[in-house]
Amino acid sequence: MPLDLILRQATLAGQPGPVDIGIRSGLITAIAPLLPAQAREIALDGRLVTPGFVDSHIHLDKACLGGRCVCHTGTLTEAIAAVAAAKRDFTEDDIYRRGARTLEKAILQGTNRMRTHVEVDPRIGLKGFRAVNALRQAYRWAIDLQICVFPQEGLLNDPGTEDLLIEACAGGADLIGGCPYADSDPAGQIARIFDIARRFDIDIDFHLDFDLDPSWMHLDEVCRQTERHGWGGRVAAGHVTKLSELPPEELAAVAARLANAGVALTALPATDLFLMGAGRSHSVPRGVAPLHRLAEAGVTCSLATNNVLNPFTPFGDCSLLRMANLYANVLQIGSPAGLTACFDMVTRAPARLMRLDGYDIAIGAPAHLVALDAADPAEAVATLAAPLFGLRHGEMTFSRPAAQLLRPVPQAARAV
Repeated sequence: MPLDLILRQATLAGQPGPVDIGIRSGLITAIAPLLPAQAREIALDGRLVTPGFVDSHIHLDKACLGGRCVCHTGTLTEAIAAVAAAKRDFTEDDIYRRGARTLEKAILQGTNRMRTHVEVDPRIGLKGFRAVNALRQAYRWAIDLQICVFPQEGLLNDPGTEDLLIEACAGGADLIGGCPYADSDPAGQIARIFDIARRFDIDIDFHLDFDLDPSWMHLDEVCRQTERHGWGGRVAAGHVTKLSELPPEELAAVAARLANAGVALTALPATDLFLMGAGRSHSVPRGVAPLHRLAEAGVTCSLATNNVLNPFTPFGDCSLLRMANLYANVLQIGSPAGLTACFDMVTRAPARLMRLDGYDIAIGAPAHLVALDAADPAEAVATLAAPLFGLRHGEMTFSRPAAQLLRPVPQAARAV
């Protein structure tokens, strides 16, 4: 059977020796040490090929707000207030343009699946949902986008928000989120979010336990409601910075609880580092949950971007490899196995968290692939390896040729 494209001598994570990958009609149709077929070829010379990076938690609707928000303390409370004030002036076109800028950065960094959280409340209405839904359609040639609508400023304490969330779910939102710490009745909000999820048969993704006081956790109520509703494997929670303050034995107990309930976790290293401990003059805590420890206990754990160029995170290039590298630095992970686990938390683990079909390099799978300038996942994380190109259904979505040194030509050679 003729092929459209062959990736020659590609390295696949966890597999010995380079292989050729044959692609036809947008699908992977052959994988072998050497394919004798004739087709257009790309020589990889042992470089790593992955199904692509998966960003399980980002906010496209409030990205790139530089110059619009003035912050002085760098706290979570200040960031929420600053963006709440700014979003009153958002338009759909404004959200679309800022979201497009961010999406394109992510695509160029090798991300080809993404879950974005979108704020819904009486101030912003459904502007963010409509703008991001338009982005989903416009960029489907390069990336699959899930939309999670959620109430950033509360639910039970914010009349009109629940009706808007229900309208968005009826209008095509993929899942619903919650933010209990912003509500006057956190447990009540969690219960209502589960009720809406059951009504529409959709998954849930919370912003949760975003502080450094481990004496109490909303995670307990989320686990309880997950088990009560039989929603195991369909619930995730982001941030959970409280977990960074737990001693090993208490962390192990939380891990067992999460694994049994089927609740996944996402750490947002850039945001969590930036906001946690703000205002302290010394011994500032890192505030990043040690998710690799929970992953070892069977919890599905991912690393993600969260915010880009706004008061929550005033920097960012949408590189998930950078998030994996940052996490490894903060959690002092340096072994090849540990770095490989970090790579998994921006690829296969978030794919499981988002319940993605076809996320694999296997015969019959869609040819959604990214090539990296590294020999294996550990090297990719350690060196922040550049993504060289990406494919969706076998078609190129971006390219970035490997950097080359331009050595000077010796004088003797010039004379000849």
